[in-house]
Amino acid sequence: MSAPRPGPLPDVPPPPAPDPLPDPLRDPWVAPMRQALGEAARAPATGDVPVGAVVLSADGTVLGTGHNEREATGDPTAHAEVLALRAAARALQEEASRRGSPRTESGGDPGRDGGGRRTGEWRLTGCTLVVTLEPCTMCAGALVLSRVDRVVYGARDAKAGAAGSLWDVVRDRRLNHRPEVITGVLEAECAALLTTFFRDR
Repeated sequence: MSAPRPGPLPDVPPPPAPDPLPDPLRDPWVAPMRQALGEAARAPATGDVPVGAVVLSADGTVLGTGHNEREATGDPTAHAEVLALRAAARALQEEASRRGSPRTESGGDPGRDGGGRRTGEWRLTGCTLVVTLEPCTMCAGALVLSRVDRVVYGARDAKAGAAGSLWDVVRDRRLNHRPEVITGVLEAECAALLTTFFRDR
């Protein structure tokens, strides 16, 4: 006598997907990158490539934002990073004016007195720029000259990236300032925004 055939197996749900491992390097920049993505989403309304940027102070306060506006303004330099840097510098100058420039934040006289800010101060020391696409050579140069401490970007730009892909302007040892670079924050979302834009053109 043969053994009875086993009946059908009960439906067993697949095990839940494991939570992604924490990434202490990139996780702190997810929220600001979402802000940059929000900026980027505004660009296509004027036919501009969806790139967005946010400049944060050392304590995380948003000092400036920007999205590509070359088509909107007819300005070839109106990249998201440049506009965000300009806005951040204006914000710091306005803050210094409210505090009673020309004296610095640290209470000393204008000039090099340990990093205090004054009216007309263009250095973004202590700041971080978060941008959805790897900066081009123009923007990388602006980042070095503005003295930001850190550049955080989402999608790599293999054709024109100047923060590690095609060139590495921001970390060139011949320059007098080299910001830290953090890559790949929300990379898939940043890349998808660009892919959709170019596919639909």
